[in-house]
Amino acid sequence: MPNRLLRLTLSAVVLAAACGTSGGGSETVAAEAAAAGETIWLPDFSLKDANGKEFTKADVEGRVVLLNFWATWCGPCKIEMPWFIDFQRKYKDRGFMVLAVSLDEEGWEVVRPFTTELKPNFPVLLGNDAMAEEFGGVVALPTSFIVNKKGEIVTRHTGLVSKSEYESEIERLL
Repeated sequence: MPNRLLRLTLSAVVLAAACGTSGGGSETVAAEAAAAGETIWLPDFSLKDANGKEFTKADVEGRVVLLNFWATWCGPCKIEMPWFIDFQRKYKDRGFMVLAVSLDEEGWEVVRPFTTELKPNFPVLLGNDAMAEEFGGVVALPTSFIVNKKGEIVTRHTGLVSKSEYESEIERLL
């Protein structure tokens, strides 16, 4: 029971930080993994878009990927989405791809109207708790992972970070 209380408290602290309007937390996953003598690889996944098209790990192999966990009710997520549209347009021909994974419990009922208005130029998929756990647990939104062309997760961002920080990471990996 004490562990559950600790996890809930920690989640609340991280969530509060993620909902702020200033920068969130960034972890250089590759550096931490290298120090521990290991590599963190993009987990296998299989998710569908609004049309039922399935996306898997194989669809992003050999690309730099910004994989973003988000929800329609998340204010910082709404700030990032236009940036991701710009990144997809600017870098898609250089081997870059955005994948937006919604964790909205109401599913397509709330995601579809949001995407109809936003008109993203990248796949928007419905995620689930099991997939979020495959990524080490997503305790706050937005949470984004930057994956290099080899399939290694190199950075994890929790909460809102600057557009320029994302852009410099993407350019460095392309």
